[in-house]
Amino acid sequence: MPTDTPYVVAHLAVSLDGKTDGFPLDRSRFHQLVGTTWHEDATLAGSDTVLSQEPTLIHGAGPRDPGPLLAVVDGRARVTRWEELRAAGHWSEVLALHCRATPPRPPGRHVPELVVGDDQVDLAAALRAIGRRPGVAVVRVVSGGRLVGRLLAGGLIDEVSLLVHPVMGMGARTWWGEAPPPSRSLQLIDSDTFRGGLVWLRYRVA
Repeated sequence: MPTDTPYVVAHLAVSLDGKTDGFPLDRSRFHQLVGTTWHEDATLAGSDTVLSQEPTLIHGAGPRDPGPLLAVVDGRARVTRWEELRAAGHWSEVLALHCRATPPRPPGRHVPELVVGDDQVDLAAALRAIGRRPGVAVVRVVSGGRLVGRLLAGGLIDEVSLLVHPVMGMGARTWWGEAPPPSRSLQLIDSDTFRGGLVWLRYRVA
């Protein structure tokens, strides 16, 4: 893990076979662990995740102050409801992460953006830039798997947190993305069990 990046943790709800979809997840326990464990300074999300969760994210509570920054990896400029995301009540500010190949943005769009990388967003450069922002020491990744896979491949994740549900997933997505990640040694930080057969596993990524 480069020393000039913040501490990056991927916290995912998974089935016994490593899927992130196709099963009923315990949202209450998942978010309770988020709220009491890392106290993130920034949330890093992929555009797929943001677009799929927009109906539940956008409810107009207003920016959370103080609150984490929401940085969205959006190399194809598919996210459009930036003002509503800012006002969703979860984050204090939003940041669009683009690359030089990102399509032109609409004129008059009022969202801070960071352009890093040529054909796709350079995640290492993005994390370094986010880590240079005042007060940003911990970044939590929100992903169905693809973004986590890219971060793992780049050696950019410090901790993997898995809330394992006692079911076999019926979906297609695995928490490590589209391809098996490179072999890395994992050190168990902590484990816990909860009612209903949930098991929480935390690993430090070497």
